[in-house]
Amino acid sequence: MMIQHHHHRQHQQTSTTLPPHPVPLSTPAHRSPATPSNTQSQPPLSLAPLSSSSHRLPPQPPPALDHAITPIAHHSAGPAPTLARVRLSDISPYDGAPGGPYVRAVEALSGSLMRHNAAVIELGSEETPLMRCGLEAARLYFRSRSQNGVVKGGRGVYMYRAGRPVEDWDSSPPCMTEIFRCMGKAARSALCALARHLRLRSDVFNQLLDDTPLPAGEVSSSVLVATYSHSSLQNGKGAIGGGKPAANGEVEKGLLTLISSDSPVLQVCDPNGRWYLADCGSAPGDLLLITGKTLSHTTAGLHPAASYRAAPDFSLGTNSGGRTSLAFRLMPQGNAILDCSPIAAAGHVIPQSYVPISVSQFMDDLSAEEDVVCNQPNNTYVARNDMNKEPSLRSVLSDPLS
Repeated sequence: MMIQHHHHRQHQQTSTTLPPHPVPLSTPAHRSPATPSNTQSQPPLSLAPLSSSSHRLPPQPPPALDHAITPIAHHSAGPAPTLARVRLSDISPYDGAPGGPYVRAVEALSGSLMRHNAAVIELGSEETPLMRCGLEAARLYFRSRSQNGVVKGGRGVYMYRAGRPVEDWDSSPPCMTEIFRCMGKAARSALCALARHLRLRSDVFNQLLDDTPLPAGEVSSSVLVATYSHSSLQNGKGAIGGGKPAANGEVEKGLLTLISSDSPVLQVCDPNGRWYLADCGSAPGDLLLITGKTLSHTTAGLHPAASYRAAPDFSLGTNSGGRTSLAFRLMPQGNAILDCSPIAAAGHVIPQSYVPISVSQFMDDLSAEEDVVCNQPNNTYVARNDMNKEPSLRSVLSDPLS
């Protein structure tokens, strides 16, 4: 799945304005929207007021199930698209009237997700050195444990949750607390930008999230995952650790996932079912953004979940020290309710199948459907038989001491 891409990093201005377009409609399907491999490419939504005719477009063919995990066909990878690159400073919420940079960044971010199922967030001069330090610290941590025989098979995963007591600081990579805060801020800012693009209040999804800062004694729902791979990844799995299998790829369960790595390997499936290398040319200050199934359901499919995988032909190349990645998963609270009412109130058409559901039940349903896929005879990837099996997002979400 690995494809060649030019190493010249072309800096895109976030001033690229996407043309207004009527809101794409979702037709009644299952509880959640279509998978990226089977959905039609949709243009970005417009920030302009909803027109009276935008909800009377001809019905589109029923999409495939997203809530149920379905096999994703292999497609020959073509040239990597140019993902939108938006500055974190441009999408961060602020008081006052929206300025041009904010409006353009919101359009560019949402448009890139609509066309490619991914986008890039550029950190500022203060956050970039922190991410570089975090990646290097995680690399040294895993290499040290590998030499001591703790990490076996050339692969290691560490999952950090804020608020969880750490009895032995030597047993965790350095800088996890600072990285968690940095990537959490970026993830929340991106979520606010996506809400604004849907003509919602920018804080409409805050009710799903942990309070900031966390109340005393509580453990975060969101997770920071540090992953180290010294050898080739098998079958394109385990690209960022903790994901759940979806036949030939993995799908995130939460709202958003931000990924920083020291070498390119991650492929994303676009809405047309084409796999492409999404993190090529990325620097430590670049965060690859992909969306998850929770956001897909709570937006009634307007932001479908992305499928990703490690490139099948992934090799370390010149990076003989292995590959290190940091992935921040913005997760909802287990007792929150996923409800599309704000989307309907904004004028979007909501299929009746998108009924309110608790996050815990939503995760249980996803887990049950994924178990069915894992147990299929033609599925060569069986998580429970994987020697490097990692905790599922559901277990991380439900177990405060996972």
